Amino acid sequence: SQLATGTGIAPFRSFLWKMFFEQHEDYKFNGLAWLFLGVPTSDTLLYKEEFEKMVEIGGENFRLDFAVSREQTNAAGEKMYIQTRMAEYKEELWELLKKDNTYVYMCGLKGMEKGIDDIMVDLAAKDGIDWIDYKKQLKKAEQWNVEVY
Repeated sequence: SQLATGTGIAPFRSFLWKMFFEQHEDYKFNGLAWLFLGVPTSDTLLYKEEFEKMVEIGGENFRLDFAVSREQTNAAGEKMYIQTRMAEYKEELWELLKKDNTYVYMCGLKGMEKGIDDIMVDLAAKDGIDWIDYKKQLKKAEQWNVEVY
C-alpha cells in the first residue's frame, strides 16, 4: 500500500512507473499495489491521468483511491482524508497487513499516521493484537515505512 498527501506522491510515482510502465524481460509485477492519494481539491490531483492509465494496464494488480478533502465526504458526512477513505476498506487492509509480504509506504502530512492508527487499533484488538506493538514489528521488518512532516 502506498499512502500519500500532495507532493508526498513523488517517491511512489517512480515505484508505480517501474511496476506498470517499464517493460523488463526478467520481471513482471504480479502483486497488488494500492495507492491512496489525498489532496484538498480535485484540481490538485497530481498525475491523475497517469495513475488512471496504470489502473488500465495493471488490472487487478493496481488499485487507486483518491481522497479529496474539500470536495468529498464519507457516509457520515465527514471530510474525506486518506484515513477516511482507508476506513472504507479497513477489514481488507487489516487482512493485508497481517501478511508478511505487505509493505506500507506513507509520505505526507503527519496527521495521516494518527488517523490510520485510530482505524487499526480496533481491528487489531479484534484479533487480540496490540496495534502499536504490531506496528513496531512491521517497522522492524521494514514493512511499515513512514516519512511524515
